[in-house]
Amino acid sequence: MSQRFHLADVAATESVGAALARALRGGMVVTLHGDLGAGKTTVVRGVLRALGFTGPVKSPTYTLVEHYPFSRLYFYHFDFYRFADPSEWETAGLAECFRDDSVCVVEWPERIGSLLPPPDLALTLAHPVDARRSGRDLALHARTEAGERCLRAIVAAT
Repeated sequence: MSQRFHLADVAATESVGAALARALRGGMVVTLHGDLGAGKTTVVRGVLRALGFTGPVKSPTYTLVEHYPFSRLYFYHFDFYRFADPSEWETAGLAECFRDDSVCVVEWPERIGSLLPPPDLALTLAHPVDARRSGRDLALHARTEAGERCLRAIVAAT
C-alpha cells in the first residue's frame, strides 16, 4: 500500500508525524529517507509532540540515537548518516533497541543495508521537482499490516 502527498510547509510535515504517532505500537520500525534538509527530523518532531514530549528535538547525527521513554513505549530516533560501512551497526550495539516494547524511527537506513529489521512503514521526503514549488513531497510505503494502519491514519489526517 502506497500514497503520495505534497506537504506545503513545516506545519504540514509535523502534522504527518502527529498522525503517525496515533497509530504507532511497540515493535514497529519506521524508516525515513531523503536528502539533508528534506524534513526527516521535522516528521519525528511531529511524532514526539503528539506523544507529549515538549523538549527540543534534534537529529541524532552525532549521537546516533536519541531515546524518549514514554509510559506506553520506548521511542528511539536513529540517524545513520555518519556510518561509512554497514558493519558499524554491529559494533554500535544498537540492535538491542529493536524490541516489542519500542518504536524505532530510522533516518538514513540505507547506510546499514539489510542489517536493519524490515520496516513497517517507509517514508521518503524530497524537495519538489519543480523548483518553483515550496514544501516537500512525501511518499509512504506500508510493508506490513501495522504500517498500513499508520498509512491510513496519515491519509485520514491529511
